[in-house]
Amino acid sequence: MGRWSRLLASVVVGWLDPPPGLSWLDVGCGTGALSAAVLAHADPVSLLGIDPSAAYVGLAGAQLTDRRSAFRVGAAGELPVPDSSVDRVVCGLVLNFVPDAAAAMREMRRVLVPGGVIATYVWDYGDEGMQMLRRFWDAAIAEDPSAEAFDEGARFGLSRPGGLEQCFADAGVVDVVSQRVEVPTVFRDFDDFWTPFLGGQGPGPGYLAGLPDEARDRVRARLEATLPREPDGSIRLAASAWAVQGTSP
Repeated sequence: MGRWSRLLASVVVGWLDPPPGLSWLDVGCGTGALSAAVLAHADPVSLLGIDPSAAYVGLAGAQLTDRRSAFRVGAAGELPVPDSSVDRVVCGLVLNFVPDAAAAMREMRRVLVPGGVIATYVWDYGDEGMQMLRRFWDAAIAEDPSAEAFDEGARFGLSRPGGLEQCFADAGVVDVVSQRVEVPTVFRDFDDFWTPFLGGQGPGPGYLAGLPDEARDRVRARLEATLPREPDGSIRLAASAWAVQGTSP
């Protein structure tokens, strides 16, 4: 998913169109995809990335050595940042996985200066949203109806229209604006599409890892038969996300 999250991060930062010289906080920074986009396209005066994983924080810091950036271990629900201390807070592809999204939103608002902006985005797991995952789950559920319990579309309410906006409103954020953002996802061939699903990380790969070999092969065969192909064998799909921004009063 990393190649698509990096592309999406750049598109979202462009949509935000921030002025230069601001202080930024990246909540749930992971290995630094969104932080890298902010550093490259937003000309911040400073950027702090926070993530609960020490391994991710270490990797982000090793990859992004820009003097304006720093990375620390911390949780979204209890940010190690003073009140009213940053101009922009961003949270990319994370809020679905936070145990208490409402608490995280309140924390993000707490650390913002008055008039500062929060921006978050999540993949759209609906029927025409994250097409690579939709195609996968459709094939898996056709072979094994119990797979529906693992499907992000059924599990993550924030990925539906209005989900993030309500989260912002509940936290007292005002002037909320949302945007559906789309990026192309092009795979060289079926192996390029399928191999990442064997890595064990994430709901889809985790589901596959728990299947016996024969069942995994049936999902593979159904998926391979139903994916659209270009004349050169490539698979061209699209991935969309819901992006929302709002202002701290």
